[in-house]
Amino acid sequence: MIGAIRLDRPWLSVRLTQPLRVLSWAPHGSGFRVTDHVLWREVRNADLTPGFDAEAWLAREIPDPEAVGMLTSRDIGTYDRGAARVGDVAAEAVVTLGLSNAEAVGKRLPWHSADYGTINILAVTDAPLTEAAQLEALSIAVQGRTAGVMDLDLPLATGRATGTGTDCLALACPAGAGRYAGLHTEVGEALGAAVRDTVSRAAPGWRDAARAARTAGQNAGQE
Repeated sequence: MIGAIRLDRPWLSVRLTQPLRVLSWAPHGSGFRVTDHVLWREVRNADLTPGFDAEAWLAREIPDPEAVGMLTSRDIGTYDRGAARVGDVAAEAVVTLGLSNAEAVGKRLPWHSADYGTINILAVTDAPLTEAAQLEALSIAVQGRTAGVMDLDLPLATGRATGTGTDCLALACPAGAGRYAGLHTEVGEALGAAVRDTVSRAAPGWRDAARAARTAGQNAGQE
């Protein structure tokens, strides 16, 4: 399902082993799109000035216009990859994770500049699904993301972190007749496990990097 992964800064490129129907709210190629290519573009908040049209800029910059493209200020070299199989269904995930602009769902914090964030996820399953079932499968991937973040138990002024303000998920699968992809199904269990486990594994790396950055900043301020 997931083939080659290539890091060529500022791009992280993930190739699928065949064209699949991808559903996302990515800034490039959102909605349903058939492609075998998903790209991450690393940026910094300083690059995204007020009034800057990030979607138009990404459309000009992206090396493959037919790909699905996401943006992140997390170091793309920190990506994690995971997989799960339940019965006859396989699922895989590629995750870049930052939580510097973390939020607790239902009560947002005041806006603040936050490099080292966001969460971008590509989840893939070999289960052939209808468009409606793919929507349900995407909701399961989102639950996996949220559960993985909550496993980190990151406290905020508004509660426990459940994600960030700029998360993006893309869900790829073959088009087919499978009508259900909820938590009672093999595909739902496999997708949830692949995403949750990969997010849980990636989260401590972000926490350690954030602590190191804060310590470096404090030390610089004392010089």
